[in-house]
Amino acid sequence: MSKTVALLDYGSGNLHSAQRALIRAGADVTVTADHEIALAADGLVVPGVGAFAACMDGLRSVRGERIIGKRLAGGRPVLGICVGMQILFARGVEFGVESEGCAEWPGTVERLPAPILPHMGWNTVSAPADSVLFAGMDADTRFYFVHSYAAQKWEWTDEGPLSPARLTWAEHGGPFLAAVENGPLSATQFHPEKSGDAGAALLRNWVASL
Repeated sequence: MSKTVALLDYGSGNLHSAQRALIRAGADVTVTADHEIALAADGLVVPGVGAFAACMDGLRSVRGERIIGKRLAGGRPVLGICVGMQILFARGVEFGVESEGCAEWPGTVERLPAPILPHMGWNTVSAPADSVLFAGMDADTRFYFVHSYAAQKWEWTDEGPLSPARLTWAEHGGPFLAAVENGPLSATQFHPEKSGDAGAALLRNWVASL
C-alpha cells in the first residue's frame, strides 16, 4: 500500500511540482485544504513560496496552523518546504516588520547576511550522520535553494524525553539551517521538488519513514 500524503493547499507553494515529485517518491498524494483529509493522511507536506507574512495569512485562512499542531500533538509526520519551513519558527522579520509564525520551534527567520541575495542555485549541505532525510547521500550532494531569509540559529533546548533534533546546515554569507528533523516534524529550506535526483532521494526517504 502506498503511503498517503496530503499536500496542503493554502495559496502558496509549488503545488504541481511538489505533487509530481511526491508521486515519483511513491506516495498517494492529495492536494487539499480539507481538515479531515489533512489530519488522516500518513504525512502532511506544507509548501511555501514568497513572503513569510503572506504565507502565514494564507495558512491561517485555511486554519492550517491548527492542522499542523493537531498532527504533531498526535505524533503524525509533517514536512515543511522553503517558506513552509520558515513559518514553523516563532517569528519572521522581513523589511523591518515582525510576523508571528506557527511557533513549533523557537527562533526568528531573518535576512541572510550575504552580499548577493537571493541565495539562488545549487549548494551543498552538512547533514548529521544519523539523518533520515539525507540517508545514503554523499557529502557533496547539492540541493536547489531560492531564498533571502532563513533561520540562522537553533534555539531549542533539546531537553526532555524526545531525541535531540537532527540539524543540517548550509552556508551563504554565514551558516543557516538547511533542514531540521525533530521527531514527527521535518523541514527543508531548499526545494526537494526542484533538486533533481537528490531531492527525489530525500522525498523517498521521507515517504518511506511514514
